[in-house]
Amino acid sequence: MQLEPEELGGYLLETLDNPRSGSASDLHPGNLTARIWSHYKDERVSNAILEAWAWLVSERLLIAKKDGWYFISRRGGKLKGRQDLQAYRKSNILPKESLHPTIADRVWSIFIRGEYDVAVFQAFKEVEVAVRTGGGYTVADYGIDLMSKAFKVDCGDLADMQLPEPERKAMLLLFLGATGLFKNPSSHRHVALTDPNEAAEMISFASLLMRIVDSRIDAVKSKTK
Repeated sequence: MQLEPEELGGYLLETLDNPRSGSASDLHPGNLTARIWSHYKDERVSNAILEAWAWLVSERLLIAKKDGWYFISRRGGKLKGRQDLQAYRKSNILPKESLHPTIADRVWSIFIRGEYDVAVFQAFKEVEVAVRTGGGYTVADYGIDLMSKAFKVDCGDLADMQLPEPERKAMLLLFLGATGLFKNPSSHRHVALTDPNEAAEMISFASLLMRIVDSRIDAVKSKTK
């Protein structure tokens, strides 16, 4: 009763997908609640099970057939247990396809494993590497000093001189703040980060910065041709 529908759905999916339980063919919510009632005889429990069932349907892990019967989808069949379902739920928080390709390749699997602090650090590290490479800097250039050089208002290698000066200053401050707040602290100490939603927002921010860096590198290259 204390479990959220998403959590209870993990237990429910395991039961439905286990032929040894004799329930693999009982993919009907009425049959399921009848079995639950025989154990608990509590409408609140039956309702909680139906809420979990509804969540599985909304996530397309259960698919309606006809006359109230359902089957486990191909997506649902790939989730072999509660841990797989937990990873699936996290992937909905941070859709891989919405991220910059480099961020997705380096960070997404780390995020899914629940290593949020490592994922955030890695995301902003990739931004730093992209800036260093795009500006032609050396490994001795990193962190805030690197961003100061790359986006220096009057002569930064990645600064957009077509923007008004206030916007160039804002761009510099954007990269300085992101590096100083999200990347640098993790470089020097353990940073506790347990909220997947907060971590996902940080990673999405790093993804946006990567796209900005890409656009500036492309603009610089087009001028040199």
